[in-house]
Amino acid sequence: MEYRKLGNSGMYVSEITYGNWITHGSQVDSESAKKCVRAALDAGITTFDTADSYAFGRAETVLGKSLKSVKRESYELITKIYWPTGEGKNDRGLSRKHIFESFHASLDRLQTDHVDVLICHRYDHETPLEETLSAFDDILRQGKAHYIGVSEWNAREISQALAIQDAKGYTRFVTNQAQYSALYRVIEKEVVPLAEKEGIGHIVFSPLCQGVLTGKYQPGKKPPANSRATDKNSLVGGAEFITGWLREDVLTAVQKLKPIAADLDISMAQLALAWVLNNTNVSSAIMGATSPAQVKDNAKGAGVKLTSDVVSEMNKILNGLAETDPKKNQSPNPRA
Repeated sequence: MEYRKLGNSGMYVSEITYGNWITHGSQVDSESAKKCVRAALDAGITTFDTADSYAFGRAETVLGKSLKSVKRESYELITKIYWPTGEGKNDRGLSRKHIFESFHASLDRLQTDHVDVLICHRYDHETPLEETLSAFDDILRQGKAHYIGVSEWNAREISQALAIQDAKGYTRFVTNQAQYSALYRVIEKEVVPLAEKEGIGHIVFSPLCQGVLTGKYQPGKKPPANSRATDKNSLVGGAEFITGWLREDVLTAVQKLKPIAADLDISMAQLALAWVLNNTNVSSAIMGATSPAQVKDNAKGAGVKLTSDVVSEMNKILNGLAETDPKKNQSPNPRA
């Protein structure tokens, strides 16, 4: 495993982050989750990502139990706030009320007195931005979070927040958690240049494009049993997120990446992770797993160096198929 600084902060994160969006509390039982977390630690992964809304809080609970016996200073813990955690009007968004109530519930579930990074899970169009930033700064000053960041904010929203933080003397954001892969590149035109200028490092999710870039979904064939494409789980099923990528043209192009991976003696998943980590503005790539073997395989995506020729060849194969429209980078309005 290799490590990179999170933006311009002094904290290092592992190049691969272990995330539990669709797995813990849903696809994976508690005992299997513990084995996956242990495999992650054994592979040198020190960064763990979750959120208050994942499996309605159960993901945080499972992760908290899995990390309970691990020395707290030895890993970096990330959680997020925004999506609904209940039925009430205030059980969502980034109001001061919801931030404090949901965050303290997260700390209880995670069995810790602080997180390393606290993230605004989306932009809240219904709460004054200064209110959100003030609440996050209070949490920082209380020592309950070390750093703060955003997820899926566009360049304009990030710029407005940084201006307020500078004017008010608040601590700045150091990370943006965004969807990014060789097939989903909407942050490249506007958000990445801003992040590089302002010292914000990306921790990216879905670097395998929901598993499509592993090559396991083949053109003209049904999705493999027990894959994300067949997960109809009503809570956090993966099928709805992957459907748009299961097109013949996409799947055919992805198969053409297999010789590249074979030449490099790495798996398709490792190739996809290496492509993402080739971007120096990326601090870490989040991967999920349902088995320790999957954790170990994905962890090997760290430290793989791709030549410019390899990157160019991959981009040429996927040319015209990748989503690049920066307007896709938006939060619900009105809020979820």
